Amino acid sequence: MLSYINFNGSYIHADEPIINADSRGFRYGDGLFETIRVVDNEIHLAGYHFERLFTSMKILQLEIPEFFTPENLSEQILSLVEKNHHRPSARVRVTVFRGKGNLSDAQNNVPEYIIQSGPIANRKFSLNEDGLMVDLFEDGRKSCDKFSHIKSNNFLIYAMAALYAKKNNLDDCLILNSSNRVCESTIANIFLIKDKITYTPALSQGCVGGVMRRFLAEKMSKVFLLKETALSVQDIKQADEIFLTNAISGMRWIKQFGEIKYNNSLTAEIFKTIFER
Repeated sequence: MLSYINFNGSYIHADEPIINADSRGFRYGDGLFETIRVVDNEIHLAGYHFERLFTSMKILQLEIPEFFTPENLSEQILSLVEKNHHRPSARVRVTVFRGKGNLSDAQNNVPEYIIQSGPIANRKFSLNEDGLMVDLFEDGRKSCDKFSHIKSNNFLIYAMAALYAKKNNLDDCLILNSSNRVCESTIANIFLIKDKITYTPALSQGCVGGVMRRFLAEKMSKVFLLKETALSVQDIKQADEIFLTNAISGMRWIKQFGEIKYNNSLTAEIFKTIFER
């Protein structure tokens, strides 16, 4: 079935070329994106997504046009999902990027944007039955700075880690920061459980400020003991349980890191408490 994308407010065929060779978004990764779950014509965690999007745009010094509002974007997202027949549940990506210009001279700071949608199978989150197989990606390090928590289009380290995972028959890889602390995975934030206490890297450790990470932390703090801190590879190896979170999959537990295996008893309890009550 022919599908469409939304490019700067207009529908075009998904296979039609749109990016100019002089685009700073293409040349330098000068932009950011949101990956959003839409179920039954409702944007899941919409407030969190739009808050992060607009805050990040300001950090990247992108001008925000008057029409570019959460309400307007919501309408465009839901309209595209309907046009592509991706109901009842869809994965939507909103990419915002700077237009033409060289490295030191953007022609203007008004953003261009692309909205894409695709179907996903499950209307509700479910905890994976078979745990994930992961390992460490050691060929790069992520910096810890004012841009590190943004879902930036500058995605090279994640792309290389994902290729490494695929080549080595892994489900995902863990990424280190510049201090050799565990930061996140290629597409998710990481949580570990040790002695019934849950830990996750603090934003100061360079991880993306994940929407599901934020939602889960707020919900968990009312029932479970959660600490945001720095985590070493040794902490991962000595954990009782590990799970990953993102806005599309919710929670997924890890059964093996390298040669070390984990259970998911408390992870399953957290999942039921947050998503099934």
